Amino acid sequence: MEFALVLPLVLLTLVAIVELTVAARTQLEVVNAAREGARTAATVIDPAEAAAATRRSLGSAGADARVSVSRPHVVGQDASVSVTVPHRIAAGLFGGFEVRLSARAVMRVEL
Repeated sequence: MEFALVLPLVLLTLVAIVELTVAARTQLEVVNAAREGARTAATVIDPAEAAAATRRSLGSAGADARVSVSRPHVVGQDASVSVTVPHRIAAGLFGGFEVRLSARAVMRVEL
């Protein structure tokens, strides 16, 4: 009897842990993509190439990503890349809800 009362709570906790882990992994992918874009922005003159490198780094999530690249033409100044990706949590349950995961990376312009 007690097991029947506790089981839904255990399952709900397990689903929450899995969803949180997936969201954290996706956040790490967004951070790494921003870094990759900032590396490209620091070494390549065209900001569109930095945005493309960021999207490539995100894989399939790159199509939905919003990427912003700021690159001055002065060597030694900061080039920055901001990335925002929508992520659906608990999509299989109750339709889920969407959160926006974002990251920003800055590197100094080399060329």
